[in-house]
Amino acid sequence: MKVAFIGSHGVGKTALCYGLAAHLKRIDISVGLVQEVARDCPMPINRETTLAAQSWILHTQIAREIAAAEKNQAVVCDRSVLDNYAYLVHRVGRRKSLDPMVEEWLAGYSLLVKVPIWQRPRFDGVRATDVDFQREIDGEVDRLVSAFGADCFRLNPREPDAWIGRIIKHLELPSEPPQQELFPEDA
Repeated sequence: MKVAFIGSHGVGKTALCYGLAAHLKRIDISVGLVQEVARDCPMPINRETTLAAQSWILHTQIAREIAAAEKNQAVVCDRSVLDNYAYLVHRVGRRKSLDPMVEEWLAGYSLLVKVPIWQRPRFDGVRATDVDFQREIDGEVDRLVSAFGADCFRLNPREPDAWIGRIIKHLELPSEPPQQELFPEDA
């Protein structure tokens, strides 16, 4: 199982990743967490990004997903190739050389979860706080979802407190860990 949270920056993808990963661990599923790659990029990101920076991010995302999948039953990704590609497309346009790779990689996700804009981006020292830029990226993500025909589970912006529960239900995961009786009554 590989689940990726997609959407613009500052919408809560990271918190959802940790929430889902914690639930998977509680129900005894080994999980690898692929954290947002852009934070490790040695080149400019946000509005100042470049083709080189976004290519580095895109390829590093793929490498980290491969490594996490090798060691775990489940992988939870803070972003996917699609929304990382959205930042590249926003800056320099679509690339014919990258489109097939993105399309092929998208097929490997069990679930893409589209996290809507429901709050302003907060200053975290890395990501942009410009609301217009946040909306531009959100629109680019939606256009690429459509262009690639990607199936995604869309969260309701008015119900952020219910998101984790909805995702768990959508994935048909048990809500509680399986418990074994240590002291059966019949013994």
